[in-house]
Amino acid sequence: MTTNPKDQSATAENQTEETVVDAAAANEAANAPEESAAPEVTEEDVLLKLTRENEELKDRALRLAAEMENLRRRTQRDVADARAFSIANFARDMLVVSDNLQRALQAVPAEARESGENGLKALIEGVEMTERLMLSTLERHGVKRIEAAEGQRFDPNFHQAMFEVPNPEVPANTVVQVVQAGYVIGERVLRPALVGVSTGGPKAAPAEQPSANGAADGAGGTEAK
Repeated sequence: MTTNPKDQSATAENQTEETVVDAAAANEAANAPEESAAPEVTEEDVLLKLTRENEELKDRALRLAAEMENLRRRTQRDVADARAFSIANFARDMLVVSDNLQRALQAVPAEARESGENGLKALIEGVEMTERLMLSTLERHGVKRIEAAEGQRFDPNFHQAMFEVPNPEVPANTVVQVVQAGYVIGERVLRPALVGVSTGGPKAAPAEQPSANGAADGAGGTEAK
């Protein structure tokens, strides 16, 4: 069987082209820049990385501990406030009863007191004992009386002015009459003392805030809710 000269010529050309392509690829591979080798990781680098991670974890732990401590303190304060002020409304209502007992005692004429009638005397003593017992019970639960008296400097934190009395001989904003006693519960004002104050006199010098039988002097003027 004879071979076609044209086929032999085509085969030779294909082989020549493949040889040229292979040579070009080899030349390109030889001229290509070598890839840079990955940097070597040393023990010092590992140690620094671990140290940074340790510092970050420590910082997170400290922040979490501080947040938990703040939460614990807030919870304790909220619980203490709830215990102290949970009876505020009840205590305020009981003070109204105490006021009525006091008014009943004040309504008894002085002549009747001095007459010494046994029945009236026993009634007066019973009412006085009931009022003292009620106030002492409230005091055991944190309700204390505000010491408001004539001659004191008017303090809006503890006093509420009901009327003004013009008197040039008395320093202005001086308590001249106590209409109703005030009370605090814990460090909050349960109700302010109702007082009359002077006007027209010289400006009074700043005075210490009135105490409330041991209550904190910094108690705010907002009534307990």
